[in-house]
Amino acid sequence: MSVRAFAAVFGVVFLLAGISGFIPGLSPEHAHPGMVVTSESRLALGLFPVNVLHNLVHLAFGVWGLLAARTVIGSIHYGRGVALIYGLLTVLGLIPATSTTFGLVPIYGNDVWLHAGLAVVAAYFGFIHKRPAGGYSQA
Repeated sequence: MSVRAFAAVFGVVFLLAGISGFIPGLSPEHAHPGMVVTSESRLALGLFPVNVLHNLVHLAFGVWGLLAARTVIGSIHYGRGVALIYGLLTVLGLIPATSTTFGLVPIYGNDVWLHAGLAVVAAYFGFIHKRPAGGYSQA
């Protein structure tokens, strides 16, 4: 898979994740402990704790991914950004005092392993994936 395809796929998946968090049939209501922002508090797909801010973050990462997929260098930067941000979110989700990002976004439970997996895949495409013969061309 090319780095541009990675960015496009991640972009679409993040958009779908953001949208699914707002659909009651896919995401049952759920009261997250320690949350200040409780609007749209749900379990996306019955597994992942989300709220309105969490869903908006997913939508933003989706748009970023689709925009980044237009160029190789944009896709590489997207992979690196997603790897670093989701790696940090993984660590925050493991620490009880920060597992709700200070009451704003729930990042505990199943979110921890999902964020870790996203970070690993993004790190591969952002830092390790073999570049085409032209290097960092914009094509």
